[in-house]
Amino acid sequence: MAPAARFSYAALRRLGRGALALVYPPTCSGCGGAIADPHALCPACWSGLRLIERPYCQRLGTPFGVDHGTGILLSARAIADPPVFARARAVALYEGGARDLVHRLKYEDRLDLAAVLARMMAGAGSELLGEADCLVPVPLHRFRLWRRRFNQAALLANRIGRIAGRPSEPGYLKRVKATRSQVGLSRVGRATNLQGAFRVPAAARGALQGRRILLIDDVMTTGATANAASRVLLRGGAASVDVLTFALVSGEAA
Repeated sequence: MAPAARFSYAALRRLGRGALALVYPPTCSGCGGAIADPHALCPACWSGLRLIERPYCQRLGTPFGVDHGTGILLSARAIADPPVFARARAVALYEGGARDLVHRLKYEDRLDLAAVLARMMAGAGSELLGEADCLVPVPLHRFRLWRRRFNQAALLANRIGRIAGRPSEPGYLKRVKATRSQVGLSRVGRATNLQGAFRVPAAARGALQGRRILLIDDVMTTGATANAASRVLLRGGAASVDVLTFALVSGEAA
């Protein structure tokens, strides 16, 4: 296509989007109120998020209750019980507005929210994205995928990958065990529940070798799922595994 044609096509697309915005103004992905930009949150919904900001544990990404100064890099939990993965980052604590957004995406089929959450995740995980070779979404077992019809982690990984220019590789990790729900289980119970849940398919082992993986999920609770998935990826040949989620359960704060 000639440069002039490409320019004309791009200009027409911009004009079309502008005309559409006049008829259907952008709305907040959280509350539905009018906003200036599509796929964004209004100030009220934005203020309802407890964003995770420095200082936080460099391994777990959990915020410190108090600022210990620049010399403290790891939380007590990260020292006493180091995770399998190298580093984890999240956008916000899993409460209030963040919990509402995740629930709407997962249980109300608000697939449009994937774009909003992914954009925030790309910002919070920019350091990890810069060092990753590819993104791997935490998989659902086929029975749960059949019931839900989509995997929210895969939606987020695809969106984040487009933003960061990194491929999403869902085929690197499969969920082969239909585990019971993690809700209500203790930390030990969650880890036990996930034993043998994941596997690297034989066809993916060659491609996985030496790659730096960024594992994508919507929420981290105790880290049991991230640990189980990371352990399998590392045993399968990955060079390293970091984790990026949208939200982090507040009980994990350092």
